Amino acid sequence: MAKDLAIVLNNGSINSAVVTALAAQKFRVILLHAEVGEAPLVSARSAYEQQVAHFKPYREHTLSMPFLSVVEPSEELAASASDPRHPTPIAPQMVNLLPLIGSAMSFAVHYRATSVHLGLRLGNDAENLAQATEYGQIWNEMMQVPCNQPEFMLEMPLLELEPWQVIDVGFQANAPLEKTWSCTEAGSEPCWACRACRGREAAFQQAAKPDPMRVVRKV
Repeated sequence: MAKDLAIVLNNGSINSAVVTALAAQKFRVILLHAEVGEAPLVSARSAYEQQVAHFKPYREHTLSMPFLSVVEPSEELAASASDPRHPTPIAPQMVNLLPLIGSAMSFAVHYRATSVHLGLRLGNDAENLAQATEYGQIWNEMMQVPCNQPEFMLEMPLLELEPWQVIDVGFQANAPLEKTWSCTEAGSEPCWACRACRGREAAFQQAAKPDPMRVVRKV
């Protein structure tokens, strides 16, 4: 019997690779990649294409969403996001996900998929987790009616994990971590100096795992 179909939102990141690997264990996956802004990162797109080649999904679609970069976060929110002493409010992040969730729902209806998988990760912050879980429940109800599937689910399997735990799960699920992109700079190679690159390096160190991207670059 053929596996059910599942929609997976994938932006070429580590979280995307891991959540896709987890979904592929149970479903035939359909990958959705959103290009945000007028000049999306070429390297992130390349990482997504490498993941497409790795997973060989049932279908894959690229969504052009330049409007998502029009509204910039306030200076106060941007400052809090860069300072770990001031947790970022989760509500704006969840609101920004709505266009992606809506698009995923449309594809789910079209393909009669049974679930949508999202690599959102918040860690162990109890307040943010509670809010995100509530959003997820609301979105589930919104999806179940038009999809005509009472058991339809929005899956966020990485939600409560810390970055190093995502790495650990990725190794267990044989996720192609070497085919991911974390850097915020628009170069052909990671800068290994920006906050995202340093966070990636710390996650692999805490997980006591080698970063396969560094290994590949050294070969």
